[in-house]
Amino acid sequence: MTAADARTYARELIEEAVANGARLASACRELGISARTWQRWRRNPAGDGRPTAVRQRPSHALTEAERTEILTICHLPEHASLSPMQIVPALADAGVYIASESSFYRVLHAANEQHHRGRTSAPRKVGPPRMHTAAGPNQVWTWGVTYLKGPVLGLFFFLYMIIDLFSRKIVGWEVWEKESGDYAATLVDRAVLSERCRMILRVLHGDNGAIQKSSTLLAKIDALGVLPSFNRPGVSNDNSYSESLFRTCKYRPDFPTRGFASIETARQWVHAFVYWYNHIHRHSALRFVTPAARHAGLDGEILTERRRVYEQARDANPARWSGAIRNWNPVGAVHLNRCKDEELMIIVP
Repeated sequence: MTAADARTYARELIEEAVANGARLASACRELGISARTWQRWRRNPAGDGRPTAVRQRPSHALTEAERTEILTICHLPEHASLSPMQIVPALADAGVYIASESSFYRVLHAANEQHHRGRTSAPRKVGPPRMHTAAGPNQVWTWGVTYLKGPVLGLFFFLYMIIDLFSRKIVGWEVWEKESGDYAATLVDRAVLSERCRMILRVLHGDNGAIQKSSTLLAKIDALGVLPSFNRPGVSNDNSYSESLFRTCKYRPDFPTRGFASIETARQWVHAFVYWYNHIHRHSALRFVTPAARHAGLDGEILTERRRVYEQARDANPARWSGAIRNWNPVGAVHLNRCKDEELMIIVP
């Protein structure tokens, strides 16, 4: 509903526009209302009477006696652990009908008696994910574990992989025969030593599984001075960068879809994949620069040279270019689980 002062002002604007030769429908359209609305406002300049209108009670509404009877029935011992969805059919089987299930729920809500019961966990609203920002390499890592088929049905190897959020470089990986917090702690320790980022790494984000929260891994992370971060419970896409990496891995043309013959074979294949991904693969999210080049800080130089080539091509044949050249500016900071609502974002320093 439009406020009275806003309606008066809008009516005066429309009347002035019509007096100067504008069509009524066009003037109303500029303010987002219809001509019939303006006519109604003109007939009733006192304002909208709907908020203060006296409305008759619907003839089919529940009486006070019926509301009391519903509460009395719900308070009976045999109904203490039942919901209206069960109480109403039980009453119907006994030849009694008072109101529908939705009416039972409304009466219970009005009496403040509709609450979670039982030993199960109460429904909860999942809040926004924690956001982490990486403005440079080795500040935020994400990691995960995925299955690799073995030589026989039901036998799997497990690929552990750590990716740098800023550069997408794979900074640590290993294939083991089982999931273990000890293996995960060993991998993190090796990756930190390899990257020499003991005082730089701030966050290690992973899934919400058992090995991600194992005491061995958490102790290792704490000793390194790193903040552990996890997916929200029941949410599968908070670790999107690692999940995307695993998809890229398993959809390579030479990935053995029928399984690896041995764990040594799996390690050899992953070793070749990591080299291709880090040093050959031009990542689309990095303006088609390899992760290793961005990790080493070479992306600015590469993109500057690429921009120069494009500018020369446009100058040589400007008729083929309808506008500016492609955006080859370096990608800035990278955010993990960036919230749409800026007020809900949590940035870890």
